[in-house]
Amino acid sequence: MKSNVDQGICYPQPTTLAQRLAIANDFIHRFHFPIPMGVDPMSNAADHTYAAWPERIYIINRAGKIVYMGGLGPFDYHPSQARAWLARRFPQASAAAAGSVAP
Repeated sequence: MKSNVDQGICYPQPTTLAQRLAIANDFIHRFHFPIPMGVDPMSNAADHTYAAWPERIYIINRAGKIVYMGGLGPFDYHPSQARAWLARRFPQASAAAAGSVAP
């Protein structure tokens, strides 16, 4: 995508797990990503299981159950929908993140 080229975030297709991890770490640092991120092994097991290519947001609860599955990107990829789900599920955290405290 042209926007990726413009932002300098184009990478050659990784062929090793170390290369995948380096790309993920670059993303985390470049965009100040605040939550844990999973990186699929080279077998692409998560991709095959969850049909996440090229991008998809899942929210998984502590029991390991998928509680939110976003649309397949890039055209049905809407992070705002995941944010809204999280805000409904965790209203106190959402209010604190917005700079206010819920009563």
